[in-house]
Amino acid sequence: MQQPNTIKKKRRLRLNATQSIAVVFAAIILAGTGLLMLPAASRSGVSCGFQPALFTATSATCVTGLVLYDTYTQWSPFGQTVIITLIEIGGLGFMSAASTFVFLLRKRVGLRQKMVMAQALNLSDMDGVVRIQKLVLTGSLTIQGIGAAILLLRFWPRFGFRRALAWGVFHAISAFCNAGFDLFGALAPGQSLILFNDDPIICLTLMALVTVGGLGFLVWEELARVRKFKHFSVYTKLVLLMTGGILLVGTGVILGLEWTNPQTFGPMPVWQKLMNAFFQTGTLRTAGFVTVDQAALRDATKVFSILIMFIGGSSGSTAGGLKTVTFLVIALFIWARIRGRSTIQVCRRTIPQSQVLDAMTIAFMMIGLAMFGGVFISATSPVSFTDGLYEAVSALATVGLTAGVTGSLSIPAQILIICYMYFGRVGPLTLALALAKRQVGVSKLERNMNVINLYKSGYPINEIWKQSGFRSRSSVFRILNDAGIKLQRGNRRKNIED
Repeated sequence: MQQPNTIKKKRRLRLNATQSIAVVFAAIILAGTGLLMLPAASRSGVSCGFQPALFTATSATCVTGLVLYDTYTQWSPFGQTVIITLIEIGGLGFMSAASTFVFLLRKRVGLRQKMVMAQALNLSDMDGVVRIQKLVLTGSLTIQGIGAAILLLRFWPRFGFRRALAWGVFHAISAFCNAGFDLFGALAPGQSLILFNDDPIICLTLMALVTVGGLGFLVWEELARVRKFKHFSVYTKLVLLMTGGILLVGTGVILGLEWTNPQTFGPMPVWQKLMNAFFQTGTLRTAGFVTVDQAALRDATKVFSILIMFIGGSSGSTAGGLKTVTFLVIALFIWARIRGRSTIQVCRRTIPQSQVLDAMTIAFMMIGLAMFGGVFISATSPVSFTDGLYEAVSALATVGLTAGVTGSLSIPAQILIICYMYFGRVGPLTLALALAKRQVGVSKLERNMNVINLYKSGYPINEIWKQSGFRSRSSVFRILNDAGIKLQRGNRRKNIED
């Protein structure tokens, strides 16, 4: 019989789901860095060096969009291919990329893989995780394909078929994954979509891709399955209402603040002002494309933009930030406390206190990091505090917008931005759990996985039960049964002691 301390040692050697996600993302970034360091990746044929390659690979994998150099002028077609591949993997998640090969080979998805899929998609359990993963893949590729086709047709008359096809595919993927990388440097380096801010087809197509990508995979699944709004889950209702509310309010506020600004909206006709205000609001939700010069925005607009960037998109999506529902939970909690109430109710559902505490933890963590980043960047680089805070929040929320200061950041500030981009993509809470040596509690998925792994390693039910923390052995039997493990029927004592 194995001793309990031996069991603990074996458990420590295994990575849980959150740790696996953090480690694999880091590995993908390092692999991308190595490829971008190759001379073939640079248009000049000379290696860019480790620091710029790491910065770009992190920005692409974390679907941020901050760059030290213009994407078109710095990177060769090979380098651009590496970047867009990192964006696709980072945007959809490495498990989606891995699942593609599993589905194509018609192999069975193991329990461990299901667990990591569920964690990557922010699912509370493994029910239907394979079905949802297939929907993520097929839905993502279909939406990206439609977007690429529209952009192809729009670019074709002006740039020819070959460039139109390459640009259509690249920008459709970049927009859907909320990355913000662009190849328009071929026309004017560093201008992003400013040259197309009077083209509704290009702007609205990219905005549609950004919005759909920011809704979240779980919302997609429910939209595909449920037809009436009243039958949606509370979460889906909140995501749709928050997304629509932010876009509507943000468009109005930015339109009012920049209406007379001669460097942004001032010279535009009314319809163009409306479209660009809508685009600016949408891109602040972690998209990274710009149709107006961010450095020319008024300070009030920058401060409001920081708030929108901080909120971000929805959980389980390609977007980053605090997340819309998390922000709503905090806002409802504050409103409830003002009214003297201790509980929050949404759509006749009470939000558990633990979820409120999680939301507050994430928010205060991100606020602290954002303020530190703003101070650090402004202290180490020739950048004002407002622009430094704008840069820090942009990296932390994986937005990719900049007030034109990224290229002037000091090496320490660049390293901080790299860390913030990684931290923002992996997720504050996920990263905290991954780095923690001890956890107060274990998630349901991880606890179930520990039970299954211990049984497969040959440990008797009694020892597994002691390590699981369950009140009775029947819970262990239930987990093993749900996992499809055949126990020795009629020999319960042998299952327990052997």
